[in-house]
Amino acid sequence: MEAQRVDVNELLNSLPARISHAVRPWAERTPDAIALSEGDRKIRYGELSLLIASTGRWLQQQGVRPGDRVMIVGENTIALALFVLATGEIDAWPLVSNARLSEREIDGIHAHSAARLALFTTAVSADAAGHAERLGAVAAELPGIGRFAVGKLNHAAEAEPVARDGSEQVGALIYTSGTTGSPKGVMLSHRNILFAAAIGGALRDYGPDDKAYGVLPMSHIVGFSTGLTGTLLFGACLELVPKFDASACLRALENEGITRFQGVPTMYQRLLETSRGPIACPALKSIGVAGAPLEPPLKAAVEKAFGLTLHNGYGITECSPTIAMTRTEEPPGDTTVGKPIPGIEVRLIDAGGKRALDGAVGELHVRGPNVMLGYYKAPDLTAAVIDADGWFNTGDLARFDGDQLYIAGRTKELIIRSGFNVYPPEVEAVLASHPAVANCAVVGRKVPGNEEVVAFVQLRAGTTATPQEIIDFAAERLAPYKRPADVFVRASLPATSAGKILKHQLAKEANQNEH
Repeated sequence: MEAQRVDVNELLNSLPARISHAVRPWAERTPDAIALSEGDRKIRYGELSLLIASTGRWLQQQGVRPGDRVMIVGENTIALALFVLATGEIDAWPLVSNARLSEREIDGIHAHSAARLALFTTAVSADAAGHAERLGAVAAELPGIGRFAVGKLNHAAEAEPVARDGSEQVGALIYTSGTTGSPKGVMLSHRNILFAAAIGGALRDYGPDDKAYGVLPMSHIVGFSTGLTGTLLFGACLELVPKFDASACLRALENEGITRFQGVPTMYQRLLETSRGPIACPALKSIGVAGAPLEPPLKAAVEKAFGLTLHNGYGITECSPTIAMTRTEEPPGDTTVGKPIPGIEVRLIDAGGKRALDGAVGELHVRGPNVMLGYYKAPDLTAAVIDADGWFNTGDLARFDGDQLYIAGRTKELIIRSGFNVYPPEVEAVLASHPAVANCAVVGRKVPGNEEVVAFVQLRAGTTATPQEIIDFAAERLAPYKRPADVFVRASLPATSAGKILKHQLAKEANQNEH
């Protein structure tokens, strides 16, 4: 479907009030169609609608109120999806956290959000079980969900005000590490997410006959918006996959009728390495890449192996996430992220604060129904990125070639590791807490189809620590994708006369030391 054929007003008017309500029309029209699949387990639309309601009632019985935050620690499963949908159904805020986050990270998010209740998908995630045991959660079981663990009710939690219009209620609270090193909770409304999911599905011509491979985690915005919400909104089936395994993915693509696959560049790299040739995918209609920049050699290799165009896009958590997408009717020959989606405005601002000239690089600003409500408990941070006219500053640099958008770089020091955002200040804060570290800097290092985290440290006088000791220290406190692949110990770090570390020099050195 071409962009100009998407009637944005009609689409907005047709959206349900809440994410969970996307299930209702399909529960009536196609109650026996499979909505969620997890290996041998299948949940059909008619059953899903009933389970959302019963799980919502259970949450209320536990003491969850409208405006409360419900933290769900887990990996992609039917249980996690049901908890998300049921939480939003009763006007509470679902907060999905990846079970593979460290204790420090889980505890930081839990404390900042003041979650009323924490749930753990222990039946399918050893990491979730570990967090549950540490936090004193008790075993429970529910129809459709199976075994899980539930934490103690936080009686001190205060419920947030409930929006009069249900579509403006927070439908997802998604935490990013933030450039300050402290967690930032991105508040996205039901309308934000449904808009992005609906536009994306319309442009990709999604329908009830589709079956999507849901491996991108729902703890991150693409898995939540495009994966869960987008699939259900169009009456399709979502195959939930807790962890990516290249061999298992190849078997599913060949044998399980998968019609849609979206992954990060690292996943495609692993699929190519495992298949070592053409990839059998008889039912596959489209493949897409998200979460990290796409390099031309990888794009060409993927398209050759799959026999399909690899569609690109660009988004950010704060925009639910979609800002631009390539179009199926205009197969991209290069690594453009496509045209801006219908219904939003974009502008490029130069260093002087004015509109960038045609073809010139500028900072990308966005305005539209996809832009977040703000950062939770951080009005100052919200005001710093959203101006009085509703324009959100992505902090990314971009340019236009005709109507095609190209991402030129990042004004933030963001590292994208396997599709996950890594903010150097957070990693630096952990390294700086090591008793032997006096100073440190974290930069990204390009590797095929990915980036690695690299740290440079200066030790305190009279102390010793090996690079491996520092890596092990970080491993206890950071999720795997945030951990440094290499640590270089230096007598001093290059700095300006004012003491600011010259990271561009370190980044150059890191990329010269690639494996």
